Amino acid sequence: MAVQGSEKSSRRGRRSTTMDGMPHNDMPWWRWRSNVRSALHMLSDPGFHRETWLAGRPGYGDVTDAVYRLVEDTWLDNWSAEKYVGTIFRDTQEAALVDATVLRVLRIMHQVGADSPVTAYVEHPGWPEAVQAAREAHVWLARADGDDPDAPPLSLEALAQVTGGASAGA
Repeated sequence: MAVQGSEKSSRRGRRSTTMDGMPHNDMPWWRWRSNVRSALHMLSDPGFHRETWLAGRPGYGDVTDAVYRLVEDTWLDNWSAEKYVGTIFRDTQEAALVDATVLRVLRIMHQVGADSPVTAYVEHPGWPEAVQAAREAHVWLARADGDDPDAPPLSLEALAQVTGGASAGA
């Protein structure tokens, strides 16, 4: 099994410090939603974990990149997704499903270490529960947006194209 590595990462540098430290003008809501959906999609698919992350397939980042896409710009590691109902999320059901995923995934990341190999994540006893939570959130958001939840995840390059280039390739 390959150690995760990424020639292209979705991680970004410093956050701006406005509105309680949240970058309120750095990224429009639809770009935030695209990043959250991308992360949920990758985190929710065990086949993707095997065929892409564990295989070391380039172009998709690593598990830590997905976690950062889920929480970095939205600050979901600091507050509830409910704060974004009406912007990033359509309703409290979406927010609750995303919150459940964030809590499970961040708990694992803090236990194994952010830059651990993907095997540390997928072998963690809580990983199946995190994957299930991500799947529920991914399916709910994909269907709400009229997308096929079973389509393969977008590469970071494709995500950058969808979001105007400022999202995944920075």
